Amino acid sequence: MFAIVRTGGKQYRVAAGDKIVVDRMDGEAGARVTLGDVLFTSTGEAGLTVAAEIVAQAKADKVIVFKKKRRHNYRRRNGHRQQHTILKIVAVGAAEEKKAKKEAAPKAEVAEAAPAPKAEAAPKAAAKAPKAEAAPKAEKAAASKKAAAKPAAKKTAE
Repeated sequence: MFAIVRTGGKQYRVAAGDKIVVDRMDGEAGARVTLGDVLFTSTGEAGLTVAAEIVAQAKADKVIVFKKKRRHNYRRRNGHRQQHTILKIVAVGAAEEKKAKKEAAPKAEVAEAAPAPKAEAAPKAAAKAPKAEAAPKAEKAAASKKAAAKPAAKKTAE
């Protein structure tokens, strides 16, 4: 999918993954921007936006401006470097942005949902088990702590 976008008074044909050089835009490298002035899309949908990421703020090659008037001893030489922004197109169209968000969101929800049933199962098992079984578990934990503490003491003594 591609789109025709207007920015800085010029028009660009963009697709996801393209890098374009436009007139200077506000923002630092890594910042996300949206180009809302979409003139045309390959699907013909209206009201779509283009998401882009700023790769770098740079300057163009130097252009020499030389002025001269014959027989008047008038010569002036100036240089100019136009500032521009390099953009990487992330997504074309609002639909693709929504898809990217939906793909990222379920992974986070699945990770959060998985530990929750385990946490609920432990209290139910503890409620069913008699309290006499809980005491040996505490004794085993204390014994393992003592065993771990003895080798550490030997190392400090040496």
